[in-house]
Amino acid sequence: MAWINMIREDEAQGGLKEAYDKLMEPWGGVDNIMKIHSLNVPSLKSHFKFYATLMRGKSDLSLIQREMIAVVVSAANQCHY
Repeated sequence: MAWINMIREDEAQGGLKEAYDKLMEPWGGVDNIMKIHSLNVPSLKSHFKFYATLMRGKSDLSLIQREMIAVVVSAANQCHY
C-alpha cells in the first residue's frame, strides 16, 4: 500500500495551519482525506472547495441523500472514512 507523508496538526505552520484551523473536526483533528494534501496547500484548498460544492452546492439531491451515497461508496470501497 502506498503511503503519503502528511503534516500533523501540531506541526502545521503558516498557510497550512490556517487551513487546518478551518478544517478542524469536532473530534479535535483534520480528516486524513484532507491531510494528504498537507504538502501542497493550494491542492488542499481545491479539494475542500470541490467537496463543499458536491455536498452543499445546488443539487436535486438533499444533503442527507448525498451523505447516504457517500456512506454506500465508502462501504463498497471498504473505506472506514
